[in-house]
Amino acid sequence: MKKDSTTDIFTQREKEVLEVLIKGKSNKEIADKLTITSHTVKAHIASIYEKLKVSNRVQATVKYLQLINR
Repeated sequence: MKKDSTTDIFTQREKEVLEVLIKGKSNKEIADKLTITSHTVKAHIASIYEKLKVSNRVQATVKYLQLINR
């Protein structure tokens, strides 16, 4: 991932969640990969959606990839 000030709105953990989410993984798979609970994943994803002003995974993936590829 490029270092870009546009992604500074995310915490390090949110960035980690996004990197797994964009690979199409489920909340459980994200939780297992990052050794956190599914509940915590849901909280991070809700925060990510709010910051990106999106309402689903596809929108979040597209917008995040646009941010990091600027």
